[in-house]
Amino acid sequence: MAFVQRMVPALAGAGDGKGRVRMRYTNGNYEAFARPRKPKGVDDKSAYLVGGGLAGLAAAVFLLRDGHMQGDRIHVFEETAVPGGSLDGKAVPLDGFVTRGGREMENHFECLWDLFRSVPSLEVEHASVLDEFYWLDRDDPNSSNCRIIHDRGCQVEDDGDFTLSKKAKKELIELWMASEESLEGKRIEDVFTEELFKSNFWLYWCSMFAFERWHSAIEMRRYIMRFIHHVKGLPDFTALKFTRFNQYESLVKPLVSYLKENGVRFECHARVVDVRVDVSDDAKVARELVVDRSGRIDRIGLTENDLVLITNGSITESSTQGSHFDPAPVTHELGGSWTLWKRLAEQSPEFGNPDVFCEDLPKESWFVSATATWQNSKIDPYIERLTNRGLRTGKVVTGGIVTVKDSNWLMSFTIHRQPHFKEQRPDQTVMWIYGLLSGVPGNYVKKPIEACSGQEIAQELLYHLGVPESQIEAMAHGDCTVIPVCMPFITSYFMLRKPGDRPLVVPQGSKNLAFIGNFAETERDTVFTTEYSVRTAMEAVYQLLDVERGVPETFASAYDVRALASSLYYLSDRKKLVDMDLPFVEQRIVDSFVKKTENTYIGDILKKSHLA
Repeated sequence: MAFVQRMVPALAGAGDGKGRVRMRYTNGNYEAFARPRKPKGVDDKSAYLVGGGLAGLAAAVFLLRDGHMQGDRIHVFEETAVPGGSLDGKAVPLDGFVTRGGREMENHFECLWDLFRSVPSLEVEHASVLDEFYWLDRDDPNSSNCRIIHDRGCQVEDDGDFTLSKKAKKELIELWMASEESLEGKRIEDVFTEELFKSNFWLYWCSMFAFERWHSAIEMRRYIMRFIHHVKGLPDFTALKFTRFNQYESLVKPLVSYLKENGVRFECHARVVDVRVDVSDDAKVARELVVDRSGRIDRIGLTENDLVLITNGSITESSTQGSHFDPAPVTHELGGSWTLWKRLAEQSPEFGNPDVFCEDLPKESWFVSATATWQNSKIDPYIERLTNRGLRTGKVVTGGIVTVKDSNWLMSFTIHRQPHFKEQRPDQTVMWIYGLLSGVPGNYVKKPIEACSGQEIAQELLYHLGVPESQIEAMAHGDCTVIPVCMPFITSYFMLRKPGDRPLVVPQGSKNLAFIGNFAETERDTVFTTEYSVRTAMEAVYQLLDVERGVPETFASAYDVRALASSLYYLSDRKKLVDMDLPFVEQRIVDSFVKKTENTYIGDILKKSHLA
């Protein structure tokens, strides 16, 4: 079928017989290409977006494009100096550049690409951001020539293999087959044994997605289901796509430019400290916004025609910045987004439980990343021997992170296309670094990463790249600038949760209130992605305005036998079914199955997946 439509019950009061809007997911291009008509009554409505990150910016675009709302009736409140949220990137005068992280994307981010098809590029005339991104990836497709190193700059011999034992593969299949309900309260280490944690699969997985053993097994299962079609590309990053420049210049600036040109009103240094909601058994109506405008408290009265879309929680809230000579200060301050969510949660249990995500985070968690700006070419040979690519050609360099297997910090680093910033000089190389494990001394610098200055992080990196120890301190001091940042909530997305801890995008009975971003709940999709931010924004706008267009469903590769067969082949390190190391009885059954499916539809699938 070219078109499938699913009604999702119990979302946003859907299907309650009281005239409220159902959440509709669709696939196929019938509705993907359709333009919705102007929703009834939209000219009388306004929207207040709390948070100017990707979710808030995306919601503003959907309000304009699909909701036909006038731009000057859309208000974006952002507590920091610039919109963009976690999609940041900036030059630090006299020091270099800093970005707190990077975003990996893939072709089946259905909502993200739906958004950017309508946003004009700032780089290519008469093109959208999607066009620009697509052409870039066509001309310079992403890949990695080295994913794991050890022994001070040597690529591991089995890089590219998953090295999963029979027991480990069985545990992966069991997690795949489990229901979310059966995994409530379980950590990843509760469903896997050491055999899996010793595999390259786990090293690829945890370093790429920032999963740690104590994180939620539910979230890991979602990731496996969501990206099963990319198992082949997991070791060499052919599954991934990256922007031309840093995420702020490539994604945020075009969005903000488009919105401002259409009259959307931005207020920076404007912190929403409270949203007062009338809560009853059958209705929830936001009645008042309390806004701190640089110390001046203002109250904005609301009616049912005033839509309020809140980005609840933030992984980069309360971030601190160090310098080349000073560590980033460690803080546990909750900040504006978490404080606001806590106040909302006090008003109704349907507004979620922020404490699950922001309180009592394990001290071993990832907290620190750093951005290095190399000023000359002394570092080049140590990188180029791993990548077999030039550093400053304008093309893909590492293709994603390179992980140091024997690093105490479990350090990873990446160099994107250069220049990574438009302001970058031709002789500069920008590199992003992070350590997944905190609280443990480094191999060269005998301190935990959170206690290290940028210079010390550079020393640790140079040690693992194989720079002679006699040269490390001089190179780290004079040839680069490294700026560390501390993010106390960066892995909050993956903490153990149960149903209701993340509020529904549109809570049951809500008339004008929605939650957007990665701490709102939508089915099947995975947090810590740009897609999740945009998806929740689309769902919120479409439900609150009754937009006559379905939201594209999360890509359903988990239900595609071709994707499953291909994944089995690569998870088994490219072995055919008859060559897999199975117990005698099981192997005989498999051999018989393969023989019986010859010259059949199933046999064709097995052959195309290299399993037969």
